[in-house]
Amino acid sequence: MKTNSGRFFEDYAVGQVIEHAVPRTLSGGERALYHALYPARHALYSSDEFAESCGLMAAPMDDLIAFHTVFGKTVPDISLNAVANLGYAEGRFLKPVFAGDTLRSVSEVIGVKQNSNGKSGVVWVRTKGLNQHGETVLEFVRWVMLRKRNLDAPAPETVIPQLSSVVDPSLLALPQGLDFLRYGFGLAGEEHRFADYEIGEKIDHVDGVTIEDAEHMMATRLWQNTAKVHFDATNRADGKRLIYGGHVISIARALSFNGLANAQMIVAINGGSHANPCFAGDTVRAWSEVLDKAETRAPGVGAVRLRLVAVKDGAPEFALKDEVGKYHEGVLLDLDYWALMPL
Repeated sequence: MKTNSGRFFEDYAVGQVIEHAVPRTLSGGERALYHALYPARHALYSSDEFAESCGLMAAPMDDLIAFHTVFGKTVPDISLNAVANLGYAEGRFLKPVFAGDTLRSVSEVIGVKQNSNGKSGVVWVRTKGLNQHGETVLEFVRWVMLRKRNLDAPAPETVIPQLSSVVDPSLLALPQGLDFLRYGFGLAGEEHRFADYEIGEKIDHVDGVTIEDAEHMMATRLWQNTAKVHFDATNRADGKRLIYGGHVISIARALSFNGLANAQMIVAINGGSHANPCFAGDTVRAWSEVLDKAETRAPGVGAVRLRLVAVKDGAPEFALKDEVGKYHEGVLLDLDYWALMPL
């Protein structure tokens, strides 16, 4: 048997380390496709000259290009047979990724729990993305629900990892040389800076993007994400292709430019949930809430903690959950992250 049908829930054990195939060298092509697929236009990722004025050697890849690339490597080993990708925690972007860098992924299983139905279970993994020098450029925890291949396989001992609800701002990794003292607000597209945002403030990002099957499948192939639910219409009873959750993250992040153009670099993902499935034909809109603010040791650089919420048409304005704590049907994404912003 030379083909691979992927792992199922009973194939995972706490402490298991998986080195994922295939390393990938990134180029300007990934950047161009990313900016074509999403309305992405943050200045630091778009202009070498702008990035150099901020102390970097060139414009890095968008942080989510690195995230999608590292995530995509893990799919054949972690979530090929997933029912759903449930959430994220303790994500840290440790080094910028530039054109020419080669990324690979390694994951460790840190938790398992069989569901009460005996047909599926949840697996937690901590994934690291490493560059060609063996340096960790990002890391994150995610958990997925997986089917069992053998329903008679015994349930493993339950291990649920204790995860931090927020990355402490003192642990945020700042790119070497980053300096916003000469930051060009006119070139960035907005004048709003760190001091202009108040904790508790909510920002409607106004614009929307209607999801198309062709675009989300192209994006998912770009990241070499092979999960069956994104491509094979026979994999779900409703005959629909599920939109890759990372596609929704990138759309929402790009939409947030209108109101948060100066939230330039994502440095941590505190938590995240794909609250409801997204399908072709859905129109995605986004809003953000300012959760916290912190100064950093880099000249002119502050950190803003943001909640980014992606919704589809019909979702209540600025609403997340109902009175019993369940996400409203129209909420697609609830993402809590730290971003760097000029003071």
